[in-house]
Amino acid sequence: MGNFELSVVIPSVNSYRDLKGAIAALNAQAGIEGVEIIVVDRLGEQVREQVRQNFPGTVVIPVDHGTTIPKMREIGIKAVSEGVAAVGVIEDHVIVPTGWARAMLDALADGHDVVGGAIENAATESYMDWSSFLCEYSGSLPPVPSGPQPGVPGNNVIYRREVLDRYHWVLEEGKWENRLHDAMRADGIELIMRPDIIVGHKMHYTFGLYFSQRYLYSRSYAGARVTGVSLPKRLAMGAAAFALPPLMFVRTIKTVWGKGVHKGHLIKSIPVLVPFCVAWGAGEIVGYWFGAGHAMSKVR
Repeated sequence: MGNFELSVVIPSVNSYRDLKGAIAALNAQAGIEGVEIIVVDRLGEQVREQVRQNFPGTVVIPVDHGTTIPKMREIGIKAVSEGVAAVGVIEDHVIVPTGWARAMLDALADGHDVVGGAIENAATESYMDWSSFLCEYSGSLPPVPSGPQPGVPGNNVIYRREVLDRYHWVLEEGKWENRLHDAMRADGIELIMRPDIIVGHKMHYTFGLYFSQRYLYSRSYAGARVTGVSLPKRLAMGAAAFALPPLMFVRTIKTVWGKGVHKGHLIKSIPVLVPFCVAWGAGEIVGYWFGAGHAMSKVR
């Protein structure tokens, strides 16, 4: 136990190789009294023991292999030490810069309750890494708008603790962060984007891995949206989702090109963006018509 200004929750779902970079970056934060790092791990005892040995100050919470990322986040948030006033959430393959914690806390001190930042690609070794990143994160890629936004990234975000605690009932629903952010925004809480607070997304993919992950995430997202919705409406939503692949493809191209960044990587990515967008649409169609199934527990 210690005096922490900030607690950061990390669901561990990929590998120790990914996780160690995320923890090391948080341990290197400057200009802050202390960061409590809470790792919620579903990979197994080998990963947990490596974390304990190499990062002894880290809180490690074991969960079952099939625990979903939203549930892992909820468990981690509930484990935040008493007295910590701010809670951050990242992913196990997100690398925060040295001044990230101080910048996030200063943003809360300006009177905001929820602050998110931009996301840049940190997995730059392969064509497939670039393609998958641009497919998923074109909207969060710098430059991004500043100030109040309809949503902020769920893997580069900080919450005022007292505000987040009021929405424990939303977290307990086990849905993706858009559900939490929508509930907050409906109550008048502004979601603030800070384009200068940028993290690195360092995730390596093969074609098959990202194709399957894009499908699984989309199915879990759509399945969560139609919980309790009538069958005719679900059928209509699924039918409308047939239009998603071309829409997502065009939106990705326009967004990245319009930002004037990574144009060369975008052009090289076009052949695989097509099947990736097909997987995106197929996941939503299946999710609307047949529900999420076990998709959410398989998302990494």
